[in-house]
Amino acid sequence: MFRSILIGLIAGMRSMTPLAAVSAAVARGRLPRDHGAPTLLGHPLVMAGTAAVAAGELVGDKLPSAPDRIIAPGIAARLVTGAVAGAALAPRRRRELAALAGAAAAVVAAYVTFDLRMRALRRYGQRRTGLIEDALVLGATAWVMNAAANEAKS
Repeated sequence: MFRSILIGLIAGMRSMTPLAAVSAAVARGRLPRDHGAPTLLGHPLVMAGTAAVAAGELVGDKLPSAPDRIIAPGIAARLVTGAVAGAALAPRRRRELAALAGAAAAVVAAYVTFDLRMRALRRYGQRRTGLIEDALVLGATAWVMNAAANEAKS
């Protein structure tokens, strides 16, 4: 359940990165045997699509025209991806609770990190703060997914 909350927190910062990471893990068999991920996530086209959209989100976030993450469509995306990724990282029997935890963590993190980003943005600019946030997102995602992969090996 802890990994479900963590991946939800990451979804609050970048909505598509956790989904892309989970999709790649499903496709490569790097989740524990009883994971709660939908099998569709492991399809090569889904994996490629989520990776492309996640990369686009990382690039687009640095643009001045990037919408705030706390607008309704941004929150909706975070709810969905936090829920799906959270469920995927939990045992199948607990996926409903894990989905709820991932979705809730994503919404909380969206508001908290938005506030932090706006404060930092005034001092350091959009591109620099975005790159720092990207580094945190990618590092945290790698850490969470490696933990899941290590459990899958056990």
